[in-house]
Amino acid sequence: MPQHCRICGRHPVVGNMIVQRGKAKRDGGVGKKTTGVTRRFFRPNIQRVRALVDGKAVRLHVCTRCIRAGKVQKPVRAWKANV
Repeated sequence: MPQHCRICGRHPVVGNMIVQRGKAKRDGGVGKKTTGVTRRFFRPNIQRVRALVDGKAVRLHVCTRCIRAGKVQKPVRAWKANV
């Protein structure tokens, strides 16, 4: 599945997972010591939704932030329109 949003272009970002031991100086310790650094990914919450694009219903991979912000217009289904 593509890991980027078709609306805003949000995509995975690489960062670090830092493991530390010890007690912080502000809490009365001698300071935190880093014991390990591992690479990790921050992935956006991508969902596959049906959306209106140029008047047609198509499936897009969109992040949930765009869905919640109302940037995606969902098509009205035929059976719901008749009720």
